[in-house]
Amino acid sequence: MRLPAGAAVGMGGLLSPSAAELALVRDHLLGSDRPVGPDDLRRAVRETPGVRGDHELVSLERSARAELLGAGPVLQPLLDDPSVTDVLVNADRGVWVDRGSGLQQVPASGLGDARLLATRLASAAGQRLDDAAPVVDGRLPDGTRLHAVLAPLAAEGALISLRTVRRRAFTLAELQSSGFLDHTGADVLAQLVRVRANVLVSGATGSGKTTLLSSMLSLVPPDERIVCIEEAAELAPDHPHVVHLQVRRANVQGVGGIGLDYLVRTAMRMRPDRLVLGECRGEEVREVLSALNTGHDGGWATVHANAAVDVPARLVALGALAGLSARTVAVQALSAFDAVVHLRRWEGRRCLDQIAVLRSDESVGMRCEIAMRRDLSGALVVGVAWPDLARRLDGGGR
Repeated sequence: MRLPAGAAVGMGGLLSPSAAELALVRDHLLGSDRPVGPDDLRRAVRETPGVRGDHELVSLERSARAELLGAGPVLQPLLDDPSVTDVLVNADRGVWVDRGSGLQQVPASGLGDARLLATRLASAAGQRLDDAAPVVDGRLPDGTRLHAVLAPLAAEGALISLRTVRRRAFTLAELQSSGFLDHTGADVLAQLVRVRANVLVSGATGSGKTTLLSSMLSLVPPDERIVCIEEAAELAPDHPHVVHLQVRRANVQGVGGIGLDYLVRTAMRMRPDRLVLGECRGEEVREVLSALNTGHDGGWATVHANAAVDVPARLVALGALAGLSARTVAVQALSAFDAVVHLRRWEGRRCLDQIAVLRSDESVGMRCEIAMRRDLSGALVVGVAWPDLARRLDGGGR
């Protein structure tokens, strides 16, 4: 069985009833030689000796999942809250959550030692976290993304960042009702999917890039195959034919790693109708630009940027990591992307801020011009590049 180190609760055989039951569940799972999943745990709870009613079984399963596979009895209920996107542990100084309107501190009585919790979560994610490897980036069995840093790199002590993964993509109607976008924005984005435009989604961390991308991919016709390439599988579109490729990190000896650039090349041989890169953050931009210039239309990718007008500089910087000149990046990007969709936080909420197009520029190679922007009322209004975007929305070329 592969359970996280420290998952057992108890000392010297003196266990409280709930801890004793958790130990029985753990012991029942010890015979497994593969990673334990939720179904295995549910089966173990029902096969563990003891007489329990339905309420007791549900309670034990919830506790066992939190303690053995999840983030523990204090943090797991927060992660299970559908309104929570992020849970942050600042050493032993408090826990904060983001419910879409900024960070809020929450009670964390009984959390325990943050370092022990961080190492247990890292083990649950199949990663190493100790003095020799004080930073970890992984994924818990339920899909929650984990990032943790130990002292002395973290001056206050162990810092834990958990990001939840939404199990279902938002519909366009739900995005509109939440204030993410207006009716016009929904129509434009849906049309970009229908005409198989190549779209680059930009924004800061936490601006909703993955959320929007999952919703857009849900609009892809069901007879098309979507291949998603990500650092860790987060995209969950409502679509019958989605496959995921995800990065494999190097082992403790520094070998065996497989990066996004290799996965992009692999995905091109998998007969994709839609090629999707969860995030461009390095030299894989070379493969993405190449793929979207060789007949793979209808593709989507995301990139970190402060504003749509900053996207060209961001692409050039990433291209430099791959040994591409600024001029080469510009020529390929102009041919590859039909639109740039920029997201940001506005008054604590995520929203669609701008839709732009890339244009040639003799001095710097390319620039980004605004086709639509969000005004103070939250509505999208047209900008100088609207004719170019409208032409593409009508099914025309760039």
